[in-house]
Amino acid sequence: MIKTRHPLGTAIRCVLLGAAFGAAPATAFADTALDADAQVTTLRPIQVIGVSEDSSQIAAPYSVVSGDDVVASGAATIGEALNGQPGVHADTFGAGASRPVIRGQVGPRVKVLSDSASILDASDISPDHAVTVDPLLSQQIEVLRGPATLLYGGGAIGGVVNVLDNKVPSRLPENGLEGRFVLRGNSVADEKAFGAEVSAQLAPNLVVHAESSRRSTDDYRAPGLDEARVDGSFTDSRNSSVGLSWVTDRGYVGLAYSYRDEDYGLPGHSHEYEGCHPHGSALHCGSHDHDHDHDHDHDHGDEHDHLAMINLESKRFDLRGEYTDPFAGISRVRFRSSYTDYSHDEVEDGEVATTFTNKGHDSRVEFEHAPLGNWTGVFGVQHTDTQFGADGLEAFMPDVDTRSTGLFVIEHLDLSEQWHFELGARHEWVKHTPVNDPRGRPEYSDTATSFSGAAIWSFGPDLALTFSASRSERAPHAQELYARGVHLATNTYECGLVPHPLTCGGAANNADYGNEKSTNYELALRRTAGDFTFGVSAFANDFDGYVYARTLDQYEDFRLIKYTQADAEFRGFEAEVGYRFNDMFSMTVFGDRVNAKLADGGGNLPRIPPSRVGTRLNADVGAFSGEIEYIRASAQRDVADFETETPGYDLLNASVSYRILDGNTRLFLRGNNLLDEQIWNHTSFLAKTVPLPGRNLTFGVSVNF
Repeated sequence: MIKTRHPLGTAIRCVLLGAAFGAAPATAFADTALDADAQVTTLRPIQVIGVSEDSSQIAAPYSVVSGDDVVASGAATIGEALNGQPGVHADTFGAGASRPVIRGQVGPRVKVLSDSASILDASDISPDHAVTVDPLLSQQIEVLRGPATLLYGGGAIGGVVNVLDNKVPSRLPENGLEGRFVLRGNSVADEKAFGAEVSAQLAPNLVVHAESSRRSTDDYRAPGLDEARVDGSFTDSRNSSVGLSWVTDRGYVGLAYSYRDEDYGLPGHSHEYEGCHPHGSALHCGSHDHDHDHDHDHDHGDEHDHLAMINLESKRFDLRGEYTDPFAGISRVRFRSSYTDYSHDEVEDGEVATTFTNKGHDSRVEFEHAPLGNWTGVFGVQHTDTQFGADGLEAFMPDVDTRSTGLFVIEHLDLSEQWHFELGARHEWVKHTPVNDPRGRPEYSDTATSFSGAAIWSFGPDLALTFSASRSERAPHAQELYARGVHLATNTYECGLVPHPLTCGGAANNADYGNEKSTNYELALRRTAGDFTFGVSAFANDFDGYVYARTLDQYEDFRLIKYTQADAEFRGFEAEVGYRFNDMFSMTVFGDRVNAKLADGGGNLPRIPPSRVGTRLNADVGAFSGEIEYIRASAQRDVADFETETPGYDLLNASVSYRILDGNTRLFLRGNNLLDEQIWNHTSFLAKTVPLPGRNLTFGVSVNF
């Protein structure tokens, strides 16, 4: 079992009793009390937003996955590591790229953080672009859903993912030296993965940290294919970091440099539709000798698939610090600042076809004020400045400088032992500026204001009912504004919100555009301790001006899309119920569902994950722990007009681990997809062409010292 102590946001303390049965990840939906003789594992503090010392007073559902469980699961990407958490799925693109999908939202609506600092890569541009954080050496990964996500931006409508690490040491290592070693293999793709980290005390207050990881795989095997393996699903990644911190009793300040170099394949990549282009709202994929209004005589002279891969490089500096009682009225100050120099080449047949770059910095400072009567809270400022560039065959958007500055405040009121309230607000200034754009696409500049509120009624022992509401604004992403060109990863020709002819799609599809607005309501009921625990949450998210890719025309599997704004409705629930039979055995039943439609009968939205239900049985017998997990995912038949239905599937997983040497060494073995089901991931752009891996075994060892 896991005992979790979380200062959410700026280290406002709250104690959460984890629902991790045996080797299962901890989630806030099913917390259980610790027996006096139970093994205790201390997780890192969650860094999102806190409310009080009472675990029942949590205004939003969240999940926590420990680093050990990430390693033992075999997950290689953030999307894989979180897939299966309540309300969380994965947007997969082969084995190299996978983004988290939270309550049906992905890309710019889901914020991925590195220890509360923004990840500045290109993953929000395309599903084949990797999220540049390595889960192999993460301390834990945290997911927050609901209105409190506005602490990190009104655009984080789907949720926030925070990956905690030790790159910048925040405390003195025990006995002057500590670290971790991980070795892992997997059968489905001949994986070889290695990670090591060490923190050493150089002087009374000086700590150095170094870490490195390497992972390589061949093409993975999937059932039901003519070829045994999925061509182009190989990966090879290398990560390293070194950091130095000055640590005192009142806080720390430190700096780290991180380097990532990665190569991975792009399965299903084809140039078959490379020559397609729009004529007004019609897609033209043939010779100009034909009718331009709607000619689908396609040139099949280059039908063969090209070997395609991404070569990625990211260099990043992180400055982090925290200090308690810096001056009167402020109990804690916390700051994060990072600079990232990111680039990747999309290589085809050994030649660079397109280069994407993203350089910029992200800084935030948070102040936790001293209690004012029954009020506690945090306020702060965040500033981000990035320069995005694209050059080559798939440069479907111009170079764009983006700046955003946000002011935020979150306040908590403990009215009584039964009633707790939360209020929050954020105001942002956002500006997108195209650079040296020959088409002269205009600058976009606007403000976005977001509010949130929650009421928590603790009406019984460890029982709480929460109602929360938020009104959030999101400025359109630069891609949504300015796109014009072929995007082969998604098999589309993209036209932005900016009117034709500056983008494309025909003058008849021009419309006013502006900020996307979201109104979210959520009702949650939780029992957080005892042998019987549960968490049930239902939400309704209504969008004004929801930005989506509307299909104007289609030829075979290639579409002409126009980013369009319309009202939309998301409805869903997440539930998890756990029961501990005795000190050795426990069981969890869980499920989630989301429906997403355009308002007023406008049809379904694309790539919405199917509903699923499942159960886990966990056992802890001495040094052994084990888990059997069964998940039933339904067929997805609520599809958009161009989509294909995907079948349901049964997923059976099992794991066993053994701890030796006073619990510091863990041997683990896990079997995933033991039924060898052919699984088509509906949230993926490759849902019709590339299935997920088949039956596989993950095995390895992790050592803490």
